Formats: sequence, C-alpha cells, structure tokens
Amino acid sequence: MRIGDAAAAAGTTARALRFYEQRGLLPEPTRTVAGYREYTHRDVSRVRLVRELLALGLTVEDVRGCGDWLDEAATDGLPKRCAATAETSERAGIAERRLAALDAEIARLTETRDRLAARVRASAPAG
Repeated sequence: MRIGDAAAAAGTTARALRFYEQRGLLPEPTRTVAGYREYTHRDVSRVRLVRELLALGLTVEDVRGCGDWLDEAATDGLPKRCAATAETSERAGIAERRLAALDAEIARLTETRDRLAARVRASAPAG
C-alpha cells in the first residue's frame, strides 16, 4: 500500500511515516518503479507499536534501540526482551528505566501538590 493508505491504516500521517523512517524506527520501504513508497501490513503493525511506545513515554532513541524486535512485537505483543533480562544489551531495561522515571516524576508531582494544598489550607479564612 502507498504511504497515504499506510498512514491512515496506522492512525497517523504520511509525514509521521517519513519521520519514523528518517529516525530509524521504520525500515526504508520498497519503492515502485515510479519511486513511490510501498508499505506492508507488517509495516503498519510496526508503526502502531512505535506510536504506542512513544505515547507511553519512551523516547525515539529508546524505540530505535529496540528496533530489531519491533517487528516481532508488532505481531506477537511486547516481547520479554523489552524488560531487563539475563541477556546483556543496550535495550535491556528500557521499560524499567522509563517506569523509574515515571515513578520519580509522580513522586515529585505528589510532593508539589501536597505543598500547594498545605498553602491553600493555611491561607483559607478561618471559620
């Protein structure tokens, strides 16, 4: 399928597909004789997964580092290799690092909220 159809099927735009390709999140698609990009259903599944991972807060760098398992994950679900395992690689622990960052941000926001709530209570008129 051509870029517009693939983008619509993945719930994104043609511009996003080109961005994902440029950033190494999507392999360069085959081209027609006329030079048009041709995408497969597997490409569309991969784009959906990339979008999901980015929406979960992973960075483009994080997702690119896991590029070799994106096709597998797009069809079989998030593989265990996304989490820290006995195998040593750059991608091991990406999800755990993101969870730790989210936990730290939640703790910071909770503390900020509590301080603001205390100020509001302290400045409220008695009565």
